[in-house]
Amino acid sequence: LIRFTMSPSKDFETVTIGDARALILQGGPRAVVVLQEWWGVNDVVKAHAVRLHELGYTVCIPDLYKGKLGVDVEEAHHLMSNLDWPAATIEITDCVSYLKISLEATSVGVIGFCMGGALALVAAQKAGVEACVSFYGVPGADACDLSAIKIPVQAHFGDKDNLAGFSDPEAAKKLSEALSGENQNVLTYEGVGHAFMNTTPDPYPDFEAREKTQGFPVLDEKAVALAWDRVKTFFDSTLT
Repeated sequence: LIRFTMSPSKDFETVTIGDARALILQGGPRAVVVLQEWWGVNDVVKAHAVRLHELGYTVCIPDLYKGKLGVDVEEAHHLMSNLDWPAATIEITDCVSYLKISLEATSVGVIGFCMGGALALVAAQKAGVEACVSFYGVPGADACDLSAIKIPVQAHFGDKDNLAGFSDPEAAKKLSEALSGENQNVLTYEGVGHAFMNTTPDPYPDFEAREKTQGFPVLDEKAVALAWDRVKTFFDSTLT
């Protein structure tokens, strides 16, 4: 496995929170924890955090792989398969506490993508956040009781997602059936698949190579823009 060194951006502050190392961008009084895909804390995840920061939020990215990156599907699968989910949940909870206590955030949301989307739903039940956005990821029953989530949730899936049991249309349907609370919605996008929010094909050289390897449709910028509009509206209304 390749050891990942955070890019020397002067904007991100690296902090240690309990057993977690995290990247922080301080912004407004409302905060969002941003959870990585199975690749790790790469430039794609940091770009998502920067986008939220530009919307006025303080953002925090816990580095759940402790500096490691998956550079291909095999490595990423190995890293995700070996992740200690209970320990990761504690690290996410510690980040939420840090934002509320040390940075005096008035409210904290969570957003995650792929593996992070599943972890975001775990955090919605267990980490003390006020709102959750999950992109194309559903945790197993051993990690989270979806029916016990009481906070607002906005979940996003592509109807061409091919990850059976994790983020395919059937998984999205089961999530929708489990979430029955107020302001809990599962949204589906036509013509897009898994990882449709990634505006770069990393770690592949282009979207065609990604599609050939993983079967994910190429970038649909309209779907990305619509999803971000929905995320902004959701967090603006649920984080105070």
